[in-house]
Amino acid sequence: MGISEKYKVIGKEVVRAQEPWTDHWLPFTNLDLLVPPFDVGSFFCYKKPAHDISFLDMLNTLKASLSHALALYYPLAGEIMWNAVDGENQIRCNNRGVDFVEVVANVELKELNLYNPDESIEGKLIPKKMHGVLAIQVTELKCGSIVIGCMFDHRAADGYSANMFISSWADITRSETPSLLPSFQRSMLNPRCPTTYSPSINDMFTLFEPPTKHDQDKNDDNDDHALINRV
Repeated sequence: MGISEKYKVIGKEVVRAQEPWTDHWLPFTNLDLLVPPFDVGSFFCYKKPAHDISFLDMLNTLKASLSHALALYYPLAGEIMWNAVDGENQIRCNNRGVDFVEVVANVELKELNLYNPDESIEGKLIPKKMHGVLAIQVTELKCGSIVIGCMFDHRAADGYSANMFISSWADITRSETPSLLPSFQRSMLNPRCPTTYSPSINDMFTLFEPPTKHDQDKNDDNDDHALINRV
């Protein structure tokens, strides 16, 4: 769904990390490799600021603080590409940058149907990620409220990681020191092979034995103790 006539794009820019790191590859964790490529969006609504500040000044402040935040979360300024040496997709930390979209909307915050985000939010207040790992859109509504929408590649940032980044970006915007700092030491998440095996491990688990035909027929006759299992 594209942006409707009530939403007007007034600017597009690529924001890069202020202090780019040396171009290098960052492998995914084993859990990340299991996740298929899909994007996850989030949005944040803010009432009209009490003090007099123009939308242009807010945009400049957000872009400047974003550049500082990307210096800490530099993989979000990279690209997911195929690493022929390792034979798998990885994040290339090349400071490609984040697509930053600026929009004004002829809609008030109270008019947004937050019970149906697919209709009122998707494709209007949250950008479609075309390149890189992260895309951001800042929208000024008719009432003066601001909506910040983010679209993350889930392979690079899950919900917790995305929240860490947003919190750090907010801290920097307020001229505060980020309370949470990321770590990209993949060795901490590498699979480990135990050097010894203890039979006591077997006591931690119960052997699963599928029910026989006789057991199933017996259970069908006694529905009073039937249980519903859900995985």
